[in-house]
Amino acid sequence: IQRNQNGSSWNESPTPRIEEQRRTKLNLFPFCFLFQVPPTSTLLDVKHKFHKTCPQWYPSRVGLQLERNGPYLKDSVSIQSLAVSSIITLYFTDLGQQVSWTTVFLTEYTGPLLIYLLFYIRLASIYNEQESTKNFRHPVVHLACFCHCIHYIRNLLETLFVHKFSGGHTPLKNMIKGCAFYWGFTSWIAYYINHPRYTPPTYGNRQVMFAALAFLICEAGNHFINVALAHQNHSGNKSYFPSPTYNPFTWLFALVSCPNYTYEIGSWISFTVMTQTLPVGVFAFLMVIQMAFWAQKKHKMYLKKCNTYTYRKAAMIPFIL
Repeated sequence: IQRNQNGSSWNESPTPRIEEQRRTKLNLFPFCFLFQVPPTSTLLDVKHKFHKTCPQWYPSRVGLQLERNGPYLKDSVSIQSLAVSSIITLYFTDLGQQVSWTTVFLTEYTGPLLIYLLFYIRLASIYNEQESTKNFRHPVVHLACFCHCIHYIRNLLETLFVHKFSGGHTPLKNMIKGCAFYWGFTSWIAYYINHPRYTPPTYGNRQVMFAALAFLICEAGNHFINVALAHQNHSGNKSYFPSPTYNPFTWLFALVSCPNYTYEIGSWISFTVMTQTLPVGVFAFLMVIQMAFWAQKKHKMYLKKCNTYTYRKAAMIPFIL
């Protein structure tokens, strides 16, 4: 019995012509049959078998669903947890060109590091050569370059040696959008800070040194939080939430669900105060909005999964957000 869009049913199977039109409209066709798949196999094993049958669809490009327009199933899900009989039907979607998360972050973070240095050396094609040689550079310009490099070098090293990415891959278009965001803002920020006519902050060295100290504290805190989260993932218990330890930088776990985001926005706010430039302020504002969205999403997940989780804990900003 086939059901049409109005919810009524046919008492007989539709003719081949009607069935062909229906499948064409829904874009559903039997694409591949896999036989003798062990029940203990994961969906990743199924994707590899599918790839052997259809070499043009490599595993990272394949999205499998139990229902049409349903959520994509994780690669770690086993067949026996999905099948109610010896036959299971999976819907296949082409996810498009995919790249690994490691490649995404390395590309996003390497660009700002190199772009900023190009502006820092004041290329003749960017600034007026005579102004670049005559004007004195305020110490905050050199300090800003140091802090900016420290931030992205830390991100690169953590991407290589700390973070473990469970998702595996993401569409290529996401990497392009991320690179356009980070590289574009870095060009805008570096152009103003390294400009020969750049003026130092209003309150001078006191403002610069206070903001620089806050920036370094936030960078250190971000690193230790990421290390703690990496150890959490290695434990294999996804419902476990890290608790504060003897390390003072981890005490923020007692107040917020995502202290790494708290330290991240703290770094960019400090960098804004230190350089006192509009481009950095705009970038910091956008980062606060994006990370607040991510933090609230993770906070709700922790509340749902962790039975002993503190409901009074904030998502990103203590006692506020």
